[in-house]
Amino acid sequence: MTLSRQRWRHIVTRHLELGVTPEALLAAVARPDRRVPGREAGEEWFYRCGAGPTLWIRVVVHFDKKRGIIVTAFPRRAFP
Repeated sequence: MTLSRQRWRHIVTRHLELGVTPEALLAAVARPDRRVPGREAGEEWFYRCGAGPTLWIRVVVHFDKKRGIIVTAFPRRAFP
């Protein structure tokens, strides 16, 4: 799984309320509580409960062949 500096900058500037470390995002993808298909082809949403100041965090990952790239992440009050 890849989390580039550019994507991390996007997450911390656009979603300040998330309040997690890059390691916490990688852990959410490695050991999600829930994993569901995203809206686009090759996209998956990884949910982790209790990893941040809100109940859930959602990490959006795009897969290019077998390589996953974290695109964004944000807090969720409830599992949708």
